[in-house]
Amino acid sequence: MTQPTSGGGQLVDLMHLGRSRAIGAWLVGDVIVDPGPSSCLAQLLAALDGRSPRVIALTHIHLDHAGATGALLRRFPDAEVWVHERGAPHLIDPSKLLVSATRLYGDQMELLWGEVLPVPAERTRVLRGGETIDGFRVAYTPGHASHHVSYLHEASGRAFTGDVAGVRISGGPVLAPTPPPDIDLPAWRESLDLIEAWQPSSLAITHFGSVEEVSEHLGLLRARLDRMEEIASGLDEQAFVDTMQSEVRDATDADLADTYEHAMSAAQSFHGLARYLRRRDAPTDSDKD
Repeated sequence: MTQPTSGGGQLVDLMHLGRSRAIGAWLVGDVIVDPGPSSCLAQLLAALDGRSPRVIALTHIHLDHAGATGALLRRFPDAEVWVHERGAPHLIDPSKLLVSATRLYGDQMELLWGEVLPVPAERTRVLRGGETIDGFRVAYTPGHASHHVSYLHEASGRAFTGDVAGVRISGGPVLAPTPPPDIDLPAWRESLDLIEAWQPSSLAITHFGSVEEVSEHLGLLRARLDRMEEIASGLDEQAFVDTMQSEVRDATDADLADTYEHAMSAAQSFHGLARYLRRRDAPTDSDKD
């Protein structure tokens, strides 16, 4: 399902496991921003409608954003991938990424994400942030992930922000996805300042859609980061999950609350924050990798 937006590309609802508004991919001419997982490849190919992408621009390499990249390169031999330098090695050899993801998803890996193929090194364009490429300005925007970048499409003013600009579905509450392993809240707040300094006309987020009220949205996200840090510091996992899910249910309806949980697991968000808090309060050698 492809949804037209007001400039700066089209949003493809990838219908992850049959659920709408959970994961989206963005098409900007012959550029795909975050193609999603291979389990949704059929929906993406249908939206391409025979067009061949020239670029797959990744905000980060988490499987819900980038899992289909290798499969797309096999299908489109002239396409290249844009990825941050910290993410590139794990795209080229995804073995460690898959081991880490399997710890989270276990025997649901294939169902959730499908096949994850390696990306040839010679077809990657490694980014550091600060580049301008083919009308896209690139910024290094860590916080959600240490290898996260965002793209400003200069012609439209739309910023493609992956997960660093949060989750907001159908006008519901703004949430911050904080899964393991490398949440960094001070870096995240700095990344939001950088995105706001772009003065984008809108934000394109993966979960889910276009946000037109940029300053309001970023303000709500900053408040949400503060709130999540506060409750993760004082609650155990079950109490955190209950609190988060209750706050979403109170702000929306049951079906939309289920979509939020599908897009952003409250339990995984707790584990990412708990790891961040441990590293912040008592860093160890193993946490510095």
